[in-house]
Amino acid sequence: MLQTPPFFTPLINAQQHADPLNFVFQGSALLVREDDLALPALAQLNGLGGDMHAVGLLGERYCQATWSEPDTPAPVGYAWRGLRSLFGALDDGVMGVAARAVQIAEWARTHRYCGACGQPMALLAGERCFKCAACGMVAYPRISPAMMVLIRKGDQVLLAMHTASPSKRFTPLAGFLEAGESIEEAVHREVFEEVGLRVGNLQYFSSQSWPFPHSLMIAFTADYLDGEIRVDESEISEARWFGPGDEWPEKVPHISVSSMLVDAHRPD
Repeated sequence: MLQTPPFFTPLINAQQHADPLNFVFQGSALLVREDDLALPALAQLNGLGGDMHAVGLLGERYCQATWSEPDTPAPVGYAWRGLRSLFGALDDGVMGVAARAVQIAEWARTHRYCGACGQPMALLAGERCFKCAACGMVAYPRISPAMMVLIRKGDQVLLAMHTASPSKRFTPLAGFLEAGESIEEAVHREVFEEVGLRVGNLQYFSSQSWPFPHSLMIAFTADYLDGEIRVDESEISEARWFGPGDEWPEKVPHISVSSMLVDAHRPD
């Protein structure tokens, strides 16, 4: 599953290292060498991006992140590669750190100036935080919690095709929390809004940071209570029950908590 490995140590304050791992992003695209997908050395980064921000230690390798303007060309021999295209190609540990680094880089890019008064922002010592010296506004990295739920009905589970899904696969229901909402309230609301069902017996399954762009996925199972499937066509193109006699979605590598949740309930 896409996550930072157990031998990763997060850091906030920048350090000096002779040979750091440099994560440079243009939006969600990572700068890598074309022939072997290696990250760029410091010598390749002159004038390429903004300030470097500490990410952490991957074992003993110091990791730092920065961003580049949208129209900046890659250095000779390098290319901008979308993170999704690097699944299975980059080392799992490096990919896990990249998923964290891209969120830090995007936070740094979008908070150079205060969103309230427009004045320059400055980093606070010892915190992952920008603060405006003029008006005092503070800005931490954005994290957007989202629910995910697999609904069980006897030996069947409900899977849906989301209209915005890049993979066009049947997956559990998912949706972002609204202001003032608990995660459990969001599950009940999203299920009813998207498929017209009511559920109970919510059970926590797992969670995952998901950097597309800054989500925290919190996955549950729930038991069907009542209702007939009625999809919200603006969100869901199709939803149906999958049981032992049905052809289930093809298995995929466990990059996301979604595939883990589905595979945990596949018939033997």
